[in-house]
Amino acid sequence: MSLGDEHDGQTRTRLPETGTPRPPTRSSRSMVAVVGVVVLLIAAIALANRGDSQDPDTKSGTPDPSAHSAAPTSPTGTRPVTGRNGDIPAGFARDEQGAQSAAANYAVALGSVDMFQRGPRESIVRGTHDPAVADALVRNLDASYSASFLTTLGLDARGTAPAGLTFVSRTIPVGTKVRDFTGDTATVEVWSTGLVGLAGEGSTKPVTSTWFTLTEKLRWVGDDWKIVSSEQTEGPTPVNGDNRASLADDIAKAVEGYGGFTYAR
Repeated sequence: MSLGDEHDGQTRTRLPETGTPRPPTRSSRSMVAVVGVVVLLIAAIALANRGDSQDPDTKSGTPDPSAHSAAPTSPTGTRPVTGRNGDIPAGFARDEQGAQSAAANYAVALGSVDMFQRGPRESIVRGTHDPAVADALVRNLDASYSASFLTTLGLDARGTAPAGLTFVSRTIPVGTKVRDFTGDTATVEVWSTGLVGLAGEGSTKPVTSTWFTLTEKLRWVGDDWKIVSSEQTEGPTPVNGDNRASLADDIAKAVEGYGGFTYAR
């Protein structure tokens, strides 16, 4: 890709990479907070509690006339991200654009199926968070992703789906916005949609889509951006279209056949 010298404050999307897809962070109405860090178990909790009554009303808001208009997502920046921290892109620029790119990539990692397995989860947490909060966060997450919780999702104690079924957990950032930037710290909002559920014939936890905004507080640590804390809110959620829901097997084939995206400058 060609790169420009100007920054437009947005991220760009690369073509899917080969290998294991990096899937979500998620949705719903409750949050799990640990050491000031809100972790994205929300859609999984909603999935586990499916069947509970929900308020059918939706809230509509009036756009803030003082808000900046959205800039196009275009391939700009001084250089592409080429570094890796495991499966997570690394080496983001120390500017607003780099902070947005880091926040989008971290949202993808924190919403992936790997978060439901102990070893991969620890690698993701340590790869995305400030070391000052990582140890406590790992311990709290191990407790949150308990065997009983995983069972309610249809997974075994190791976070593995039953034979013949595919567990889906994938976050897809739609856009990013810098709420605050000082040079060493940044607060970035990542508006996202997510997929979560069990795909395959006989699934009792079908894959559903969610909409949410993840707000990440980042700090420049060493030579990269790292998460200090995060929180998630529901929406903005668009009106559902008229698309017919696909069969569970079709969803499973799609998840296995389409890789995830890397979000970079």
